[in-house]
Amino acid sequence: MLWLHPVVNKFPKSQRFILGQRIENKTLDIISSMILANAERDKSAILKRASVELDELRILIRLSKDLRFINIKKYGFAAEKINEIGRLLSGWTRSQCPE
Repeated sequence: MLWLHPVVNKFPKSQRFILGQRIENKTLDIISSMILANAERDKSAILKRASVELDELRILIRLSKDLRFINIKKYGFAAEKINEIGRLLSGWTRSQCPE
């Protein structure tokens, strides 16, 4: 998620501290949830929360593209990385509660 910070810094000044800050905070929330899940015995609720946070980040990134704060190429890269993290979270969740 290091690639996201310079992208957000290029948002228009009026949005950098609104949408940009929400994107950065959501990214940090996801990282925190994954660290917490790694430390806890019962990971399922925390992983579910991380998945919801990832969905929220996905929507914020899509909104940034729709508002033309990021171009299609950067959006594609972001979507690919977010989907990759989503697959990892899904696998981790399935390994915790096999049904």
